[in-house]
Amino acid sequence: MNTAPSIDPVTASVIQSSLVAAADEMFAVLRKTAMSPIIYEVLDVGTGITDRRGNLVSSGAGIPTFVGVLDKAVARIIELHGLRTIEPGDMFITNDPYFGGVTHLNDVVIALPVFVDEQLVAWTASIAHWNDIGGLVAGSMSTHATEIFQEGLRLPAIRLFEAGVAVQSVLDIITANSRLPEFARGDLWAQIAASRIAEKRIVQLVQSHGVVAFNDAIAMASAEGERRCLAGLANLPAGQYDITEKQDDGAVWTAIITIADDRFTVDLRNNPKMRDAPYNTSRDGAVISCQMIFRALTDPSLFANAGSFSNLEVFTEPGTVFHATGSAPHGYYFETRIRLYDMLWQCMARAMPDRLPAGHFASICGTVLAGEHPDTGRRYTMVEPQMGGWGATSTRDGLDAMYSCSHGDTFNCPVEIAEARYGLDVDHKSLRDSDEGRGRFCGGKGVSIKYRMRASALLSAGFSRNKVPVWGLAGGQVGGTNGFYINRTDGSCEAAAFASGLVLAAGDEIVIDTANGGGWGEE
Repeated sequence: MNTAPSIDPVTASVIQSSLVAAADEMFAVLRKTAMSPIIYEVLDVGTGITDRRGNLVSSGAGIPTFVGVLDKAVARIIELHGLRTIEPGDMFITNDPYFGGVTHLNDVVIALPVFVDEQLVAWTASIAHWNDIGGLVAGSMSTHATEIFQEGLRLPAIRLFEAGVAVQSVLDIITANSRLPEFARGDLWAQIAASRIAEKRIVQLVQSHGVVAFNDAIAMASAEGERRCLAGLANLPAGQYDITEKQDDGAVWTAIITIADDRFTVDLRNNPKMRDAPYNTSRDGAVISCQMIFRALTDPSLFANAGSFSNLEVFTEPGTVFHATGSAPHGYYFETRIRLYDMLWQCMARAMPDRLPAGHFASICGTVLAGEHPDTGRRYTMVEPQMGGWGATSTRDGLDAMYSCSHGDTFNCPVEIAEARYGLDVDHKSLRDSDEGRGRFCGGKGVSIKYRMRASALLSAGFSRNKVPVWGLAGGQVGGTNGFYINRTDGSCEAAAFASGLVLAAGDEIVIDTANGGGWGEE
């Protein structure tokens, strides 16, 4: 039998807002204390708070698809260890997609159970991309990996702290397996500090209002999240919508979206088998893509918790590219996941062309350079996502030089920082000179970037939509493709989309071109 909450709406709002503030403070601490530019400049992180059972309570700043990882990671940690074995002072670490890591081995999750008077009340969690976690190549993202064992160190939801004491052997294993041990250690402690500041805030909150009021405030927020998603569902056209899309590698992906009054269902079961290549994603990763399109359609606001997704249902088939199992590699999971998100977006845009924009460049365009700084001799690994064009809408042109739709409020690394930290020259960074993506409203511009090496280095990169162009809408033109090429000092030129461990010499140039967004409507 349902009982009335123990607190009034004002007190509930104070608790809920305080939890959001705690998640945001986690993000601020992580940004200010991390060692790597991919964290403190690009903001390739996510922070959040869950309830005692791993249900999302509040999300901080950061990449939306990263925030979507945190509740799933905590739930998996609880599943593996059991609530009864978790004690005050424990802290857990995972990066393994088969043990709650969800993404790939570079993305490390730190989860801290929060206790008040020996009672578990919540978890604080963060995820951040580490520059190097071992594996076949510097940067740990090899296009040649055929199984996850080749991608680096796996941390399978293990204790990092036990009863308040650091497990030194785990810290030693982490630093021994990274080509950049100082950065790994620094980024790790930044995440630890972020978890602890949020823990402090939650303890203060529970001590001020009591655990019953704290739990009731969480329950009320979850109920509000469900109410909002139901209201959003009511504004969508009921029915079944399907899409089939060919990918750059020739594979054919399919999805069926069914919209009812109280349910948004995504069926991904009829898709290719997982590959012995690093282009798979976990089921949780596929669910996150579905959660993002669901949120964008039903309640595109900052408000998000477990209730926000209670009316979403996702079907996947184990052993497929969207539900990898066993030891399948995941190094470039993000390209699979963002293309899935883009395909689902296209499916609904066809049904609601006046409401949704055309396609965007739909790739992380991750660019990894590793070498020794020519001035200091210090080893570095540059990890740079690239920007591109967003699609036009029925009322305006698309936005220029934005990160992919899954990236959220992230930033490009300033030229000055890149040149200082990595010892290379950025000859130009400009909007792409291309007319692709024309229409009644034109797609936003992609970017053109040229890196010139001052010393030898290794390049790994992954650019999707290299063959299949960005889609237009309502008669608008396609927005082109993503790619890069290498200008060698001997005058030769090599074009590519995916590369791993590619040797560069001093004077070689990397030229990157990302796609424009798709156009909307006929000219």
